[in-house]
Amino acid sequence: MKILLLGKDGQLGWELQRSLAPLGELIALGPDAPGGNFTRLDEVERAVRSIAPDVIVNAGAHTAVDKAESEPELAHLLNTQAPAMLAAEAKRLGTWLVHYSTDYVFDGSGSTPWQETDATNPLSVYGRTKAESEAAIQEAGCQYLIFRTSWVYAARGGNFAKTMLRLGQEKEALTVIDDQVGAPTGADLLADVTAHALRATQHKPQVAGLYHLVAGGETSWHGYARFVLNLARQHGVPLKVAPEAIKAVPTSAFPTPAERPRNSRLNTHKLQSTFSLRLPPWQTGVARMLAEILEK
Repeated sequence: MKILLLGKDGQLGWELQRSLAPLGELIALGPDAPGGNFTRLDEVERAVRSIAPDVIVNAGAHTAVDKAESEPELAHLLNTQAPAMLAAEAKRLGTWLVHYSTDYVFDGSGSTPWQETDATNPLSVYGRTKAESEAAIQEAGCQYLIFRTSWVYAARGGNFAKTMLRLGQEKEALTVIDDQVGAPTGADLLADVTAHALRATQHKPQVAGLYHLVAGGETSWHGYARFVLNLARQHGVPLKVAPEAIKAVPTSAFPTPAERPRNSRLNTHKLQSTFSLRLPPWQTGVARMLAEILEK
């Protein structure tokens, strides 16, 4: 199996390099490589045709949610036009396409976990461009796997947990949003499930489709912060902030250019039953990531 990975330098792309390597020949491109820059789609298209992979894995995207509000054209190029082109090439080559989407395609209403069949209604430029990418891939008629996920983190690069650790050491009080609910999901989990699913496609092509892929359970950003800082204390990290000084506040306390969905819960039954998987609780992955950070 020849696999072309685009977006290799991001948090997810980094983990995918590890998880996909055992499946076959892996060609991984970042934005600095010829054919890896989504702002030059003609070059990406030529690279795809030249490499003629069996699988295209697209880990590239415009993920700066607030910045996308002020640069919608760039967000549309990276998040909609690029995946649409890849889907067209996948159809032409008879190649599989793996693509990643987001809970931001939903409006965050209610408290029930979203299912794959629920209507999308994005609140932001980022969410809209990702919803458009899903539609473009589905309309292209290629064989695809689309994984919607949420609250992605990794030990490599910046993330919410690292920010909380820094602030917890600097400040005696913190305020953290408690009315947005979802599941922190590790890039390593996304990468491992991707590899597992790709192996399944070789024997069961009928598994093609759209899936929700997040860690088990749910929490708010406030609950996430408390978990991180409690673990840090157990690891002996000197913190200024006391547990009772982590104050819960509504989203309105932190106005942002892009509106966030309040309900980011995603129902993963379809993925778990189709691929015979059990998705671990979010706490497991976060604890592992923290241990890796704190032991450096």
